Amino acid sequence: MTTVTKLQTGPVIDETVRLLTEHYVFPEIAGQLADLLRRRYAEGAYAVDDAAELARLVTTDLRSVNGDRHLGLHHHADQVPEKQGAAVLESIRGDFDTSLGGAPRVELLDGGVAVLELAPMLFPLEWAAEPLAAALALVSRARALIVDLRANRGGDPDTVAFVCSHLLDKRTHLNSMYWRDGERTEQFWSQPHVPGARFGGSKPVYVLTSNHTFSAAEELAYDLQQLGRAVVVGERTRGGAHPREGWTVHPHLEVSIPVGRAVNPVSGTNWEGVGVRPDVPCAPADALDRAHTLARARLTD
Repeated sequence: MTTVTKLQTGPVIDETVRLLTEHYVFPEIAGQLADLLRRRYAEGAYAVDDAAELARLVTTDLRSVNGDRHLGLHHHADQVPEKQGAAVLESIRGDFDTSLGGAPRVELLDGGVAVLELAPMLFPLEWAAEPLAAALALVSRARALIVDLRANRGGDPDTVAFVCSHLLDKRTHLNSMYWRDGERTEQFWSQPHVPGARFGGSKPVYVLTSNHTFSAAEELAYDLQQLGRAVVVGERTRGGAHPREGWTVHPHLEVSIPVGRAVNPVSGTNWEGVGVRPDVPCAPADALDRAHTLARARLTD
């Protein structure tokens, strides 16, 4: 049920500025954005009665300095809980329940080539481990694997590591995250053991991407590409490499702030702002056929 709550823009802007200053992974840019939001508020730019319109206006300003697509003020039609991160979890639970846990398609194509679609997200691992393990075990006997991320909008780096663990033979350093909180770096590794069967690290893997592929889905494509484990086929991805947290600043508004940045151990950088560049560029609609052709050709070499 949708609840109408009177919008007071001043407290929303004040709290957004406070959270930016305390948590954004780039403190200098946080200061610039804080000044921008205060100035725009003083100018009357946010004098609106509609929470969705305020979210649009503030998000445009938040992304105007460095183009960080994880920065934003998000509107939720239904009232969201105040607990940090709860708004996103509540909003994606329905997607999880209606997508077979984020693995809505498993198919065997000609030549023993399996397709595993991971969409619409790489859900939190505590939710997704069981359905993903089942799907990955099912495709483990295929001669080649196509992982379809064209409609995947992101998710959990732990889930990225879980998927990679099924596609590698040994424990491998995948990615590192520098966190603003405590100025620490956390490493993400594939695991030496997986539940069920493993596809392994020697058979061909292709990853399909599009301009909709974002965030953790980009990390999955980028990690496998940088390791030389997969061929990326399709369109350049959106370019969001900063893990984010969400805070409720109004019953219908959640501010999204990146609290870390990815550092790949192979490239020494990440895909922020530039996206993951495909090894085989093509239109997303053609990517599956192109990858299938490539896989069959490789299997007959």
